Amino acid sequence: QVQLVESGGGLVQVGGSLRLSCAASGFTVSTYAMSWYRQAPGKEREFVAGITSISGRTNYADSVKGRFTISRDNAKNAVFLQMNSLEPEDTAVYYCNQARYNYWGQGTQVTVSS
Repeated sequence: QVQLVESGGGLVQVGGSLRLSCAASGFTVSTYAMSWYRQAPGKEREFVAGITSISGRTNYADSVKGRFTISRDNAKNAVFLQMNSLEPEDTAVYYCNQARYNYWGQGTQVTVSS
């Protein structure tokens, strides 16, 4: 059974950092491209960061470039999102996604207070 479980969200002040985790089961994360998305209240879900399967190449939304880093730990079968220099505009529910079969986690709330 495929499952994605996000964790690591919380309340942080402007300029702070958080590290989100996405633990996968039922498939191997290194075999598929993985991504993080986010959805703020009243807005559509948007792409944040992605990592390809073989090369591990990463790409980011312009709004988070230089502040966020996506990574993968094959031994833990998990994907991470290191978020630094957080801004109020980063407040959202963050979701882990495996695009190939459109698997989603339940999301983790990130709130940045000013």
